[in-house]
Amino acid sequence: MEKWGEIRKHVYVSGRVQGVGFRFRTQQLARGLNLTGWVRNLDDGRVEMELQGREEEIDRLFDHLKQDRYIMIDSFQTAQIPPVKESGFRVRY
Repeated sequence: MEKWGEIRKHVYVSGRVQGVGFRFRTQQLARGLNLTGWVRNLDDGRVEMELQGREEEIDRLFDHLKQDRYIMIDSFQTAQIPPVKESGFRVRY
């Protein structure tokens, strides 16, 4: 059962997002913001993730990532998808 106001976004992130702690930082932030989902590196240099929770918290996660001194997000593609039943946030390999 989804929580009230909860959404899920599928996101591709481009820029300096590999080799800079992006996945670890995303996991830390997501857990602190009570978001669920996952994040993983892609072979083409992008990062793919799914984030689920309140939209304000998802936006807050991206605000924090954009301010990180090692990460540089050039662009991201986002699509809203149906929420799923899950707990926790993990790094996929």
